[in-house]
Amino acid sequence: MFATLLRFLVALTLIATATLSGRAAQNASATRDQRASISFTLVTAEAGLQFHNVSGASPDKYMVETMGSGGLFFDYDRDGWIDIFLVDGGSLADRKVADTAHHKLYRNRGNGTFEDKTDAAGITHTAYGLGACSADVDNDGWLDLYITAFGPNVLYRNRGNGTFTDVTKGTGVGSASWSTSCAFGDIDNDGDVDLYVANYVEFSAQNNKFCGDVARKIRAYCDPHVYPGVSGVLYRNDGTGAFTDITREAGVQRTDGKSLGVIFLDYDADGWSDIFVANDRVPNFLFHNERSGRFRETGLLAGVAVASDGKARAGMGTDFGDYDGDGLPDLVVTNFDLETHSVFRNLGSGIFGDATAASGVGPATLPFVGFGTAWFDGDNDGDLDLAIANGHVLDNPGVFRAGARYAQRKLLFVNDGRGRLTEIGRSAGTGFEPERVSRGLFVADIDNDGDLDMLITNNGQTVDLLRNDSGNNGNVIVVRLVGAKGNRDGIGARLRVTSGAHSWLRDVRAGSSYLGQNDLRVHVGLGAATQVDVEVRWPNGVTESVKGVAANHIVTVSEGKGMTSRVPLAARR
Repeated sequence: MFATLLRFLVALTLIATATLSGRAAQNASATRDQRASISFTLVTAEAGLQFHNVSGASPDKYMVETMGSGGLFFDYDRDGWIDIFLVDGGSLADRKVADTAHHKLYRNRGNGTFEDKTDAAGITHTAYGLGACSADVDNDGWLDLYITAFGPNVLYRNRGNGTFTDVTKGTGVGSASWSTSCAFGDIDNDGDVDLYVANYVEFSAQNNKFCGDVARKIRAYCDPHVYPGVSGVLYRNDGTGAFTDITREAGVQRTDGKSLGVIFLDYDADGWSDIFVANDRVPNFLFHNERSGRFRETGLLAGVAVASDGKARAGMGTDFGDYDGDGLPDLVVTNFDLETHSVFRNLGSGIFGDATAASGVGPATLPFVGFGTAWFDGDNDGDLDLAIANGHVLDNPGVFRAGARYAQRKLLFVNDGRGRLTEIGRSAGTGFEPERVSRGLFVADIDNDGDLDMLITNNGQTVDLLRNDSGNNGNVIVVRLVGAKGNRDGIGARLRVTSGAHSWLRDVRAGSSYLGQNDLRVHVGLGAATQVDVEVRWPNGVTESVKGVAANHIVTVSEGKGMTSRVPLAARR
């Protein structure tokens, strides 16, 4: 019965995908005979980012050693310039190595460089760090910081004076499991942000199993199937400075998951935040918000649990965005090599079709082990491109399969304006040249010039900061939201930006990709459009509009007040 249902759903979604892809191509508002070039320059050293991830790699091949590290973009000091936080690892095998690990907070000076503010901020390193996410958990106007780890996790409250305070003990969010990605979202539309933490497997230094080639006595990092899964945790913000674990009562207690990526998303546009979880070697989860404090797992019925062949993939990173411009945001999930990464196209009515092949993402991703990913408009032409960070989990993959590589190149897919993606990474500038053991990938406009730059975190290596030097091919609008009745940063809000017959849909999200998050500001490439209308559907369902906003500005829209600030972009390259 299950197999029959699965085959029926696969066939249905494939037919629908083919039909709607053709319709989207016919209805595309504009096409381009030539793709605008996208170029990124590696600027890590000149920007002052002196960070080298401590993975603690050892002959014992403790599984956690190969899975990090993460980081994020956020404006922690509210000066309008996007700062960087980087998560360091540690060591399970050597205390002295573990002591060399340090998280790093870098403040953006606004001149292309960053300064290390870690010590002044009071952020210390304790457990083996993995990822991070950020939101204003107490609605005081300052972004707080949550760090996931190989137990325990930690919450730092932003005091608003450049310093942070560890408030984990009093807030109840210090999970001691092996946590990976995290995300904030308002699940009950009560005006404060809740927290989902993805957990991986039941691994410890004491139960480290031998994996690899027994006969040749060659050890390798283990596959997740050799360890039981651990349920993720959903914390409800009580509005008092503390959180309550509601995992079981909310219906998201699932020990069959081995979770690496998570994102809050309103996939059916009903105004309530749902949760998508990317699982490793087991079906993905899609938790539909039932509006009653409970969720219903709908991954299989929605078509995102498994690939088109009915098999689970090694889901790692994930993002959500309308890449084909039909007004329905779509999913991307990165997977293992020889699997292809997955694109799930939103068909409406709560159903997705596997568009991996139709989108052009399939064959190009086949040789790669993918982690961080982002839908983003790299050339400001109005459609979403796709970036993917890759790197194997085995540090000796060639021993087990000829030609496999630990360090791998990043992928960059440019959108042709009709939802067809072509990989151009080899010609995308110095930022995409190095082969690295990459994990996190995050986007933000670090120099406020209107194009999206990129941060790549690498396992056991230095970090990569990529400046977008594409020449600002199109116009752009950058929108910052300030909530009043809802959460202060408008997390969960949906924006519709319109110019004539053109319309762009974007969401505000706190946590995506793998082990981190992008800038909370909404970036919309406009192509040739010089003026737009901005409609905001706030998390509480209230909609307000701002008319006639001039392009090439950073604008602030405050709930109930409309546009309260408009700042021209910095000098454009």
